[in-house]
Amino acid sequence: MGMTIAEKILARASGRDHVSPDEVVVAKVDVAMSHENADVVRKSFLEIGVEKVWDPGRIVIIFDHRVPAESERTATTHKAVREFIKAQGINNFYDVGKGGICHQVLPEKGHIYPGAVVVGTDSHTTTHGAFGAFALGIGATEMAGVWTEGELWFKVPHTIKIVCNGELNTGISAKDLVLYIIGKIKADGADYRAVEFMGSTIDNMSIASRMVLCNLSMEMGAKVSFTPVDKKLIEYLDQTRKDTNYDHSLRADDDAVYEKEIIIDVALEIKEPQIACPHSVDNVKNLSELGELKIHQGVIGSCTNGRLEDLAAAAAILKNKKVHEDVRLIIIPASQEVYLEALKAGYIQTFIEAGAMINPSGCGPCVGVHQGILAAGEICISSTNRNFLGRMGSKDSYVYLASPSVVAASAITGALTNPLNIN
Repeated sequence: MGMTIAEKILARASGRDHVSPDEVVVAKVDVAMSHENADVVRKSFLEIGVEKVWDPGRIVIIFDHRVPAESERTATTHKAVREFIKAQGINNFYDVGKGGICHQVLPEKGHIYPGAVVVGTDSHTTTHGAFGAFALGIGATEMAGVWTEGELWFKVPHTIKIVCNGELNTGISAKDLVLYIIGKIKADGADYRAVEFMGSTIDNMSIASRMVLCNLSMEMGAKVSFTPVDKKLIEYLDQTRKDTNYDHSLRADDDAVYEKEIIIDVALEIKEPQIACPHSVDNVKNLSELGELKIHQGVIGSCTNGRLEDLAAAAAILKNKKVHEDVRLIIIPASQEVYLEALKAGYIQTFIEAGAMINPSGCGPCVGVHQGILAAGEICISSTNRNFLGRMGSKDSYVYLASPSVVAASAITGALTNPLNIN
C-alpha cells in the first residue's frame, strides 16, 4: 500500500519505511519557528533545566505580532527574547525591520523545503505546505520540548484529497477558492487531517496563491496541508535556498489511500467573490447575498494576503481612485522584502495617493493588538484569516473576510463591492 505526502514525510522523519493513519510516531524536527511567543517557550525551556537548545541552527525566531513594540510590556518581552537568542547562539533571528510576518519570512529566507518537518508556535504554520513541508502549529510547552530534544510525537493523520479543476473566473482568486472550500466542508471538515490540494487550477497558481490555500486550510481544521512539489516550486526554491538537498519530486504514491476526495469545478461553482461573514470563517456567502453593506475600515495584508501579487491586485483597482471619506484603508506588506518590491513597482505611491495608510510589515490589526483595531459597532472588510468575535478589537465589531481585490473595491465605494464593478 502506498503513502500520502504526510505519511511519507513522517515515515522519513521517524526512521521508518512505512506509516499508516492513526499510528503514533516520534519524528525529528527540521525547523522550529516562534515569534514573540518565544518568550513563553523560553520560560518553559528554562523550567526544564537544560542549558542549551538542541540545535540553534534549526530554530528561527521572527518578531511580527507586535512590531514595533506598542507598549512597555511588549518591549520588555522583546528584550528578554533578544537576550535569550544571544545567549543560545541562535543566528536565525529576524528583529523589527529585518523580516516581517513569520510565514512570509521563512520561505523568503530559504528555511523551508519539501519533506521538512516544520513546527511553529503559530496556528497558520500550515502555510508552508505550499513548499511541500509537513508544517503545523504547536503550543509553547511542546515547543520547549522541541528546543530540548529536537523531536516531537505525532499521530499520523488521515488525508483528504481536494481536486480543483478549471480556470478561475475573472475577479476570482485563491482566497475566494479556499473560502468556498471552507464554507463547503465547514470549520471541522478536515479536523486533524492532512489535505492535499491538486488539479489543474492548483497547477496554474503562483506559489503565493498556493500559500493562501495552505494558510487557511487550518480554518477547516487541517493539521497540515500540501500543494504540488513541481517545476514552479523548484524554481522558487532555487532563488531562495543554497542547499538543494531535498526531495525534488515529493508526491503521494499512485496507490496512496485517501479518506475522502472532494472535486471542485471552479469555473462552474465559484462565479463571484466569496465573503466569510461574522463571526466564523466557515460562514461563507456569495458577495451578492450581502446587499448594501457599509464599511468603516479595510485591511489588506497578513500572512494570508500580504504578498506582492496581493498588493498588485489592490493597486490596480486603487490607481487614480480615492478611498471613501468614511473609510480607513490600512495596507500591510507581509515583509520588508515585499515592501521594497512594492515601492519599486509604484504600488506604495498608488496606495498613499488614494488615501490609504501603510503599516509596518507585521500582523497588526489581524490579531487585534494594535495598528488598526476596531471600535464597537464598526465593520471591517479584511484580507486576513480570521473573523472571530473580538478578533480585531471590540467584541461589538464585525469582520468580513475577502480577497484583496474586494477590500480595495469596497474601500473606494464605502460599501461591500465586487471589484468588477469598479471602472
